[in-house]
Amino acid sequence: MAAPTSEVSHHQSILSVKAVAESCIQSVPSKYHFVNDINGSPSDSIPIIDFSLLTSTNLHHRSKALQELDKACVEWGFFVLVNHGIPENTMRSLLDGSVEFFELTNEEKQRYEPKGVLDPIMSGNGSMPNSESHTILAWRDFLKINLHPTFYCPEKPETLRDILWDYSVRVRNVFRRLVEAVAENLELEQGYMDDVLKLDSCFQRFVANYYPPCPQPDQVMGTPPHVDYGLFTLLIHNGLPGLQIQHNGEWFKPDHSPPNSLLVNIGQHLEIFSNGRYKAIKHRAVVNNHSPRISIIIVNGAAPDAIVGPAAPLVERDGRALYRPMEFMESVRAMLTNRY
Repeated sequence: MAAPTSEVSHHQSILSVKAVAESCIQSVPSKYHFVNDINGSPSDSIPIIDFSLLTSTNLHHRSKALQELDKACVEWGFFVLVNHGIPENTMRSLLDGSVEFFELTNEEKQRYEPKGVLDPIMSGNGSMPNSESHTILAWRDFLKINLHPTFYCPEKPETLRDILWDYSVRVRNVFRRLVEAVAENLELEQGYMDDVLKLDSCFQRFVANYYPPCPQPDQVMGTPPHVDYGLFTLLIHNGLPGLQIQHNGEWFKPDHSPPNSLLVNIGQHLEIFSNGRYKAIKHRAVVNNHSPRISIIIVNGAAPDAIVGPAAPLVERDGRALYRPMEFMESVRAMLTNRY
């Protein structure tokens, strides 16, 4: 099930959480109050996949990397990707450009107040129900931008457009190679996933999250437990801990990733396409009381009009389909709408 977080912010919540945090509050305002256990177990066992071996012409190296990828997808639904070829300065520039957006005035950011769950550019902070079914606000500001098949970008900051375009292209290249590897592990014909999911027109969305420091971190929620839509999500951050992954019923903190690595996780549509072999795994974001945390994710999915269901060869192999087919964008809209 998708995260219980509204993608559409109410007008009164547009005052950024960043501004609230910078107003020197000593306790959490009631509209953000969400009692929360922020503890998680340290983990150095998140699988690490070497992209250069996954794409190697050395058959032995590639075969071993494929096996490691399959195991990571089955057992964790998350993995750390190293040697992916995206320059570290590109990733750093994107983080810096995102911070510049969050430093704009509230009036400038209000231009992108969400009116629908799939608006091409959205800025806000989101809401979620608590145990009494009252709506409360998440302790984060977000910027969400559709990048492909049509590219959008806010007018400000001006530095963001070129770096975002460059990064989106690089990420799509990595994404397509991951899809090739997954298809091979699923024993599908070469090009099958590309054709069925129309990946030349794949949907790609940028999400930047700004988590300000909070005087009471265990009294708010940055991002509640959820699974992502799409096929693969690729994440980078500014080096501060906060992301937690649920594994075998326990929350783990993948906080010690190698330099210049990407954290990759499986989305709901890959779970559907693989007929349940690969599972989308719950994750959440908690906050701290000393420094802002920035995370940037790129969600990569099928083409908006592609019909996503269990792959026919897998249904034949498994004996039945575990999920019903649905147009990609229609299913995304339903998932996001049902988050609150």
